[in-house]
Amino acid sequence: MALNIAVCIKPVPDPDYYDKIQIHPEKKTLIRKGIPTILNPMDKNAIEEALKIKEQYGGKVSLFSMAPPDAVGTLKEGLAMGADEAYLLSDIDFAGADTLATSYTLSLGIKKAGQYDLVLLGNESADGATSQVPSQLGEWLQIPHLMNIQKLCIVNEENAVADMKTETGYIKYKVRLPALIAVRREINTPRYISFKNILRAKNKKITTWGVADINPDLDKIGLKGSPTQAGKIYIPDISRKGEEITGTSEEIAEKLIRHLRAVGLNIADGGQAL
Repeated sequence: MALNIAVCIKPVPDPDYYDKIQIHPEKKTLIRKGIPTILNPMDKNAIEEALKIKEQYGGKVSLFSMAPPDAVGTLKEGLAMGADEAYLLSDIDFAGADTLATSYTLSLGIKKAGQYDLVLLGNESADGATSQVPSQLGEWLQIPHLMNIQKLCIVNEENAVADMKTETGYIKYKVRLPALIAVRREINTPRYISFKNILRAKNKKITTWGVADINPDLDKIGLKGSPTQAGKIYIPDISRKGEEITGTSEEIAEKLIRHLRAVGLNIADGGQAL
């Protein structure tokens, strides 16, 4: 029994650069240029789960991402983990897509690449965290789909069993393949990428497709195909600041009391609030 698995991944802004992210004044979208990206953490769990299934049953693991051209680095990381091939859906007409337009574009890429027994992806992305793409993608592909999965077992070529996490425990589902599964972090621990596998990844194929390759309905892609758009974005004014107080215990206490009094807290001698 061999299973062909598609894994959808997303490059997300590096958290260390969140303070440098800007918003386009007209489109109300993130300006990602110049911001380093990382592989979405939960997508690593999706890749790991796909590799575990492949190691047990055989088959092929294919990566898919709708992203700018520089997402090749993210795909190479997934290939270094052990995936067999990668597809990058990249075109200026894909830019500005919301979750619906993104899932539509991904579905066309998956359909063009071939038949898959299983589609895996992270339950949510670290930047948007909407958890909308998995279910939308499942609908576009017209296959069963499950969210919040913390455990996945392949029963045979036609069925799988998955544990969906809930607020009070979990629900066990039996799902018919092909199916889409959105995984949580606790499903596994992503493997360490060895230097040998990094070198091997250089010889693995990354195929890039644009609008002309997947022939989409132009009204369903990019900003034009996105019914969800931001009306206005507010950037909070961060006025709080951390201040370190140093000195002896007595000096620190005196400085702290003086500071609290300065901001309006009525403190009597001896340190008690009135």
